[in-house]
Amino acid sequence: MPDELIERLEALAREARAAGRLEELVSSLTELAREPTPAPASAVPDQALLPGRFGMIGESAPMLALYEMLDRVANSAVPVLVQGETGTGKELIAAEVHRRSPRGDGPFVTINCGAIPENLLESELFGHVKGAFTGATQTRDGKFHAADGGTLFLDEIGGMPLNLQVKILRAIQGRTVTRVGNTRSETVDIRIVTATNRNLVEEIQAGRFREDLY
Repeated sequence: MPDELIERLEALAREARAAGRLEELVSSLTELAREPTPAPASAVPDQALLPGRFGMIGESAPMLALYEMLDRVANSAVPVLVQGETGTGKELIAAEVHRRSPRGDGPFVTINCGAIPENLLESELFGHVKGAFTGATQTRDGKFHAADGGTLFLDEIGGMPLNLQVKILRAIQGRTVTRVGNTRSETVDIRIVTATNRNLVEEIQAGRFREDLY
């Protein structure tokens, strides 16, 4: 209790004692202490601010169409592409697709394909064996291995180099991956969800993205 409040209560007690009303003051304070403390304004949920479905806010026609689409694709096993500008919640959509799918209890693994240098991205995705390159002191799993039994979210796939797009396509079609420095393929059981802020049709026309991967 703050010192100022204590001093104020002591002063009130002295005044009440001098006026012969100490018992009345004690009774009033006791009743006040029994009253429930109201929740802070910030802790009271504002119905207008509560999220809609899937942890997202919005009841407009486009958002309702999005919710319906999420319901449809969540239980499907097909790969999913989420397109939208940066900051529009593409990863949130991907996570919700995973959570509502039959793989919801499995891992949800993410990787930003546009943020990792090309010479490291293949190892990050598919893993590598010891001695595959300078600094590879031990065999290491990639994101495909980590997502086995769950969902792999490839963010900013539009920025992936063409040579890796071929390997991604092969992994999706054959459900197998090959570590860097190895020749033996390994089976993985994953669902692929991708996202990009680029117009992939334009990227295909410019020769920067494979049409068969799209």
